[in-house]
Amino acid sequence: MVWECRICGYVYDQEKGDPEAGIAPGTPFEEIPETWRCPICNGQKGYAFVEKDESEATPQN
Repeated sequence: MVWECRICGYVYDQEKGDPEAGIAPGTPFEEIPETWRCPICNGQKGYAFVEKDESEATPQN
């Protein structure tokens, strides 16, 4: 399963984290603070992100 932003299609990659926002590589999505926002569109974690099967996720370049 992956977490995808329903606004812009960004997929959170647990292996990479989001170092620019202080989210260390390896951090599970569930452990990210509720104040975190999508690094692409600024969507709120609790609103914008949905859990999807990897086969349903938007392909990332």
